[in-house]
Amino acid sequence: MNNDTRNMILAIALSALVLLGWGFLSERFMPTPKPAATAQKSGMPAAPGTAPAAATAAPTSAAPTMTRAQALRGVPRVKVTTPSLDGSISLKGATFDDLRMVRHTDRVGNNAQPARLLSPAGAPGAYFARFGWTGQGVAVPDANSVWTTSAPTLVPGKPITLSWTNPTGQRFELIVAVDDGYLFTVKQRVVNQGGGPVAVRPFGLLSRANSGPDANFDGWTHHVGPMGVFDGAAEYGVNYDTLDEEQGGKRFTGNNGWLGFTDKYWLTALAPAGDAPLGASFRRGQGTSYQADYALEPKILAPGQASENTTRLFAGAKEKKWLDAYEADGTLPVISDSIDWGYFEWFMRPIFSLLIWLFNTIGNFGWAIIALTFIVRLLMYPIFDRQFRSMAAMRAMQPKMKEIQERHKDDRTKMQTELLELYKREKINPAAGCLPIFLQIPVFYALYKVLTVTVEMRHQPWELWIKDLSAPDPLTPINLFGLLNFDPPGLLHLGVLPILLGVTMWLQFRLNPAPMDDIQKQIFSIMPWVLMFAMAPFAAGLQLYWVVSNILGIAQQKYLYSKYDAEKIAARAGLAAKT
Repeated sequence: MNNDTRNMILAIALSALVLLGWGFLSERFMPTPKPAATAQKSGMPAAPGTAPAAATAAPTSAAPTMTRAQALRGVPRVKVTTPSLDGSISLKGATFDDLRMVRHTDRVGNNAQPARLLSPAGAPGAYFARFGWTGQGVAVPDANSVWTTSAPTLVPGKPITLSWTNPTGQRFELIVAVDDGYLFTVKQRVVNQGGGPVAVRPFGLLSRANSGPDANFDGWTHHVGPMGVFDGAAEYGVNYDTLDEEQGGKRFTGNNGWLGFTDKYWLTALAPAGDAPLGASFRRGQGTSYQADYALEPKILAPGQASENTTRLFAGAKEKKWLDAYEADGTLPVISDSIDWGYFEWFMRPIFSLLIWLFNTIGNFGWAIIALTFIVRLLMYPIFDRQFRSMAAMRAMQPKMKEIQERHKDDRTKMQTELLELYKREKINPAAGCLPIFLQIPVFYALYKVLTVTVEMRHQPWELWIKDLSAPDPLTPINLFGLLNFDPPGLLHLGVLPILLGVTMWLQFRLNPAPMDDIQKQIFSIMPWVLMFAMAPFAAGLQLYWVVSNILGIAQQKYLYSKYDAEKIAARAGLAAKT
């Protein structure tokens, strides 16, 4: 096998490796850099400002004891109504435990309901946020305290005040505001109306009964689970397995940050305002529950004094426009990193912004992906043009190549030497056909990430049977397009788009010059069908991009071959006329 053959095979192998395994390799061999925050392992003494376990209450039990409807009916509530969120706040414990997302549903179809994020303790999928204080020599509100409210409904532009007063005259208040997006602003205020000084320490916590449905979601290329930003650096190094193994959890100190839990499309995060020292921790609780919490510096209040601090609670979908807005105004530092863009963030963000612009212009994400494919092909046309000039020359040399192969069929070394001399003399690059594949790999990977991590692509339909571009093609001939009552598993779930992908790639390879090496022929003959099965579980939007790109590539190849074949004929005719 000569060097060109080896290079061709290596190029194809590397292409497949990057397309299907880049995320795995990048996270294993080039892990995301750890932040500069100070981490403390279990068993080590807590740094100043770090919340001790007793300060924030233990995580909730994972075992449900009632239905969600029973839990919601059992306590008085303040209704929450915004353009993005719907739900309520429990006055028992002043707990944020009932939130659904207005613009996002839990499934595709007529039975779809608003996607739920927070759920009350004791109910299935319990997940809630709470704000409070610890104190010395003073009664503070706890999870069973019933607060009073200044208004029955919380809406944007109209904050409410939740209040609770203990028997010795200390008044505790939560002044809660919400915007049109997913951000609550909670001002914790304590007024000492008693006869002596008191010491109080504010905290906030997030508690969830389990790791959620996205815990096993492609952990090599996407971070799901505990996450925080400390001193301006994102912390991806803690996950649910880490907390399962660390008895005392993981603790961090820093300033101007946030902490919480990120899912595939949703995020719940606590962000104390200002630059006060922040002590944060992630812990495993009872059963399968987990908790993220923070505590600020304690304060001593003399009689008549008051103290207050402000925390932002993000609870909702990771919509890029809101994340960018909160990050731009300094409300939530580096919050856009909750979308795990990976190492190619610099390239993926422009691709995503272009897709959003195309979607807003066209009104359909499927057609936006097709338009993106045309744009990519158009931008790469000059490169394709140069490469096809070389490939057309190689096609013209096929008779000479076959003649050399026949003449030296018993001497492969001599055959390869003469073929190389022919390539050099005619300025032919046998690997030219691989360049278009390499050039599209970054776009392909960027689109893969965009389709799998951005909520804007979730449940977006195209036409006909494609109801969700972020899910695999559901229509498969394996079960006679749904007539047989079973769903083919895994790679056998061959949708229409993956089949079209294999067929169009096979047609594309048929237009390329036939490889002279038998190994190359075998690789090119099976590669379309291998990729057809390999791409079957991927998002339909990704399959759509590749199919359209192949179709455009076929049209482009036929045009360029005819163009350069005509130029070759004209050049030879001119040469013959001169002689």
